[in-house]
Amino acid sequence: MRLLLAAALAVSASACSTLGPQQRDQAAALAVAARDASLDCERADRCAEPSPLRDLAGEAFAETASAPDGQPRHRALILDGGGDALLARINLMRSATRRIDLQTYIFDKDDSARLVIDELLAAARRGVKVRVLIDQLSAIADVEILAALAGAHENLQLRIYNPTFGLAKPNYLHYAASVVCCFRRFNQRMHNKLLVIDDAVGISGGRNYQDDYYDWDGEYNFRDRDVLVAGPVVREMERNFAAYWNDRRSVPVERLDDVARLLLAAGVPELPPAQPARPDRVGQMREAAADAALVEERLARHAMPVGQVRYLADVPRKHREGPVEGKGAAGLAGLLAQAREEVLLQTPYLVLSDSAVEIFRGLRQRAEPPRVVASTNSLAATDNAIVYALSYKYKRRNVRELGFDLFEYKPFPEDPPVDPALGAWQPGDPETQDPEVARSELPGAGSSGPRAKRARPEPGDNRRRVRDKLRTESRPSLLSTSAPANRPLPVRAQGKRPRMGLHAKSLVIDRRIGVVGTHNFDPRSETYNTEAVVVIEDEAFAAALAASIERDIAPGNSWTVAPRARPPVLSGLNYSMGKVLERSPVLDLWPWRYATNYVFQPGPECPAPLPRRDPRFHQCYVAVGDFPEVSLGPRSILTRMLTAFGAGLVPIL
Repeated sequence: MRLLLAAALAVSASACSTLGPQQRDQAAALAVAARDASLDCERADRCAEPSPLRDLAGEAFAETASAPDGQPRHRALILDGGGDALLARINLMRSATRRIDLQTYIFDKDDSARLVIDELLAAARRGVKVRVLIDQLSAIADVEILAALAGAHENLQLRIYNPTFGLAKPNYLHYAASVVCCFRRFNQRMHNKLLVIDDAVGISGGRNYQDDYYDWDGEYNFRDRDVLVAGPVVREMERNFAAYWNDRRSVPVERLDDVARLLLAAGVPELPPAQPARPDRVGQMREAAADAALVEERLARHAMPVGQVRYLADVPRKHREGPVEGKGAAGLAGLLAQAREEVLLQTPYLVLSDSAVEIFRGLRQRAEPPRVVASTNSLAATDNAIVYALSYKYKRRNVRELGFDLFEYKPFPEDPPVDPALGAWQPGDPETQDPEVARSELPGAGSSGPRAKRARPEPGDNRRRVRDKLRTESRPSLLSTSAPANRPLPVRAQGKRPRMGLHAKSLVIDRRIGVVGTHNFDPRSETYNTEAVVVIEDEAFAAALAASIERDIAPGNSWTVAPRARPPVLSGLNYSMGKVLERSPVLDLWPWRYATNYVFQPGPECPAPLPRRDPRFHQCYVAVGDFPEVSLGPRSILTRMLTAFGAGLVPIL
């Protein structure tokens, strides 16, 4: 009741403090008037730097123009490593001659994000038109930076998508108020991630703009994936971006109340100076992006010539009218239905919608059903324990009824695509100079110490700022006033690198169709979020994507999920009770689950990993429990309660 009262008061307070149209116009005028119009370059090419990645577009367009069949030609490059993904972005931004369009769900202000901001500003000052569109839920959480960017340069525009209560940075009472006044609208998020350079080269996939997407975080990083495409399909990417940019939900940042108040009170502030935690690494990335030979060797030479490429993306209309069957990202259903031999599915949150369940059930019921391999997070690896708890509830259904070969990613994989050459966090790197802070804050460090003893760096101190981060699909907690409740749980083990969690969203169908994008294949992606995927029908590309996913499910990187060995007594009762309670929308307290996690034990009799259906499986694999490596403690109550009562939360989580 107190929460609802606070929410109601927040709604009232927001209504009272809202600026009027005239005040917003005044703030916008201040920002526009302050924008620098001078240019650092007078050349027609805007002093763009040579880029082997940009050259891929020239090759693709030239081949398209001369193709005897009239079909478009493209180049495609899978970006598995976080360092490579950041290198590609910076290098391409410097190659722009006309326009850069960036669309994202999360934009932080840490080292990698600030590096991108500085590169975008540099491009604007060269004469390149730069447009940045960020979903409001995870936009830059610093009103001063937003106000500074609003008035930085006439070639740089920043808009915020679907701002709640007309604010760039709502507080936790606003989040609570959204439950009372505008729950559906608040949850309609723009989850698309897209970078388009001159309508010629585009990058789309799972990565946002935050250190943990580029292997730069000292605590926890995402194993993610993007795809770079060059060629005619990028024009469709640009048109889709324009649909969002011109939508009424995309609001210029200077017209949002909290930013506008700052502008009215003090004018346009200077952009705060960058204070990187690792200036050496930032400098290394700047140098690498300027090294055309390095970019050619690491990236461009690995791009594949491909033919048919499609960009299946929702449009903002989805937030008014709902998803259109067969259109946008919803077109994935038609692709899945085509599967004949195999489906490789990779998603961080294996919470299937009803329609997805029916598709996979239909595949399973065929006379010769295709094999379905699903790669997802373990509880130890996930950044979102609440969503994992809901996927845990349906593990029996996924393994037995749908026939999934299920693999759960480990928090310290043996062979992740992490390359220290581009600044990935390595053993011996300073997390902080205060060991008490490190012990109390690292998710893998066991019990937490008192938060009040946290060391606070002085201005100019380059120690890493230990802070709570809004990660991926996490939502702020209404029970917390300082941080998202969804964060990686403590684990018992320690690794040579920071922990990792899976964030890649990919699909391979029959080794001939490869899909990389933002869609989590879950109810939220289908109903609430807008999403986008790149679909490439090419056997070589599909084989490369399949090899990437298969690396992630190798025994050193993932646990195998398989049915437990049948107990000598009461096995039928155990299975029946679990099945009945699983179907209950509010109650699932049965403690013995149908399936659990296994680790491969190689030996003379077990020289290579086996599929879970092999009769020798239990001879070569050892059960490690439902939640291996997790130090749950009291948090186990949360997991059990959510599996018992959380089924109704599936559509929004």
